[in-house]
Amino acid sequence: MNHVETLRALHHGRTPGDPLVLPGPWDAVSARTFEAAGSPALATPSAGIALSLGYEDGQVPPDEMFAAVARITRSVSVPVTADIEAGYGLPPAELVERLLEAGAVGCNLEDSRDGVLKDPAEQADFLAAVRQAAGDRVFVNARVDTFLRGVAEPGPAIERARLYVAAGADCVYPILAPAEVVPALRAGIEGPLNVVALPDGPGPRELGERGATRITFGPGLLHRTMAALQAMAKELV
Repeated sequence: MNHVETLRALHHGRTPGDPLVLPGPWDAVSARTFEAAGSPALATPSAGIALSLGYEDGQVPPDEMFAAVARITRSVSVPVTADIEAGYGLPPAELVERLLEAGAVGCNLEDSRDGVLKDPAEQADFLAAVRQAAGDRVFVNARVDTFLRGVAEPGPAIERARLYVAAGADCVYPILAPAEVVPALRAGIEGPLNVVALPDGPGPRELGERGATRITFGPGLLHRTMAALQAMAKELV
């Protein structure tokens, strides 16, 4: 089984309370640390990589982002899926090839641009083009930004998710979905469901019991690491 087959298989056949937990490495050493702890796969966060490279979230030049992903993939032996934001304006075929050249076998693709939700039909067409270019070589996680953009009701997220699954997405990711709406999302969406675990929210097991298939952390693990470094730094000064 190759890496993309392994990644895809990890998303299926899971029982409630046992979601796939994917830590988010921001560099090679964090990736190796998570792999050594037993993580079966990793999911890079664009915001975490941006912070590690000295950029604001969303401001990393594509070449630097793909280079950072490549440093992570070549440092570990487990599958890596990469957050590549909205695709950097690259044509789908080029986007897929650059992702594969960086050694990643999956990607997040968000459905907002410059802080504004994209037309869902337009995003579905884009995802379909990515799927056609990738074939089975890439696991596509379609991010749904309705909650991020202030839409509190789950209905619009479910509608977008259904379009994206029909377009060929392997998984959908309604980022910042409140824990209390996860059961409604699970009931309305076919296939794997990615939920982000927040520092002040339920843990992976509880989110899994509510219907999450996959748990990611965004830049949260880097933020926790930075807090520990700040505490050490204060002791040294």
